[in-house]
Amino acid sequence: MTHILDELEWRGLTAQTTDPDALRAALSAGPVSLYCGFDPTAPSLHIGNLVQILTVRRLQDAGHRPYALVGGATGLIGDPKMTGERTLNSRDVVAGWVERIRRQIEPLLEFSGDNAATMVNNLEWTAPMSAIDFLRDVGKHYRLGTMLAKDTVARRLNSEQGISFTEFSYQILQGMDFLELHRRHGVSMQTGGSDQWGNLLSGVELVRKVEGTAVHALTTPLITKADGTKFGKTESGTVWLDPELTSPYAFFQFWLNADDADVVGYLKVFTFRTRDEIEDLATAVADRPAAREAQRTLAYDVTALVHGTDAADKVVAASQALFGRGSLGDLDASTLAAAVAELPSAAGGAGVPIVDLLAATGIVTSKAAARRAISEGGASVNNVRVPDEDAVLTADDLLHGRWAVLRRGKRTLAVVDAQA
Repeated sequence: MTHILDELEWRGLTAQTTDPDALRAALSAGPVSLYCGFDPTAPSLHIGNLVQILTVRRLQDAGHRPYALVGGATGLIGDPKMTGERTLNSRDVVAGWVERIRRQIEPLLEFSGDNAATMVNNLEWTAPMSAIDFLRDVGKHYRLGTMLAKDTVARRLNSEQGISFTEFSYQILQGMDFLELHRRHGVSMQTGGSDQWGNLLSGVELVRKVEGTAVHALTTPLITKADGTKFGKTESGTVWLDPELTSPYAFFQFWLNADDADVVGYLKVFTFRTRDEIEDLATAVADRPAAREAQRTLAYDVTALVHGTDAADKVVAASQALFGRGSLGDLDASTLAAAVAELPSAAGGAGVPIVDLLAATGIVTSKAAARRAISEGGASVNNVRVPDEDAVLTADDLLHGRWAVLRRGKRTLAVVDAQA
């Protein structure tokens, strides 16, 4: 059986460890209790956070016991950024975000069985602590030289913005989380992104100084595209896990549009496909790139994982229906709305000549071009060929009383919106 560290390495999920040999031995000796933290500094997690959740799930599947920490305390402060001070959110806002993030994490881990996951909130042990207790019991173990050497802190100190004592103290709070989880639950390992390495070491050192115990830290690399650009951004912004912020359709399309150079790496990180399955898909990318088999597998698997198989199936149906391989009328309103959201659009309603609408959406250059497309049989409304140049949009053409999907040729799409 493959050791979990070898599996993580094959999937490109190991960057730094405190002591590789000691960690390997600990993971081999029996169930290890580990944790990963997620700060509620936004109303949703994003696909960068998904790397951490799925890494924790792989460790759980290997028999280890995970604790998912949602930082009700650290979320009130925020990890220091390179660019300047964070805007502090109110306690009520952060509390609301804590609950939203808990709900996003819960379906992705297993909360029953011998190594069931546990959800914790660091506000539980931070809120009752007085400032004096914090300084005496925790702060005394930190040395300013070490804290100042942290990359983010050093850069901020040398910037015009500087850094507040609030954000400077973040690493102490995160270190205290490891100590508390070690005391309360025997947690001996923390995972996180490589940009969190300094904060992870803060906890490792605090546990060693206070308890005299060696504990472990493991980071994953930050995911980047093959061309070196940032992963997880689109023209419309961050790809969120919350369906209200990034619709399942847009989420699916993000993965479907993965570059051939990136898709195999993404399959390793974001899916639970086996080595054999991923190697077969890598072969498909090399031999049949136009089929985009790997991208379709990736998009379906990650969408089903985050939003459920029903949502993933609806997205697939919508994608097929847009290009004539299914009925647009069978799509529910929210799925159709997401599917047409990025298409060229024009306002229109029943009685408007289709020639005018084709030109208004921009999928043809003029009304003359629209007439030519119709006469050649190359224009359709909701996948039904437009019969003649004098055809008008009817009330029955408006799906859910609002949208009509226009197509020129096989792949040029637009939408008419009666409520625009």
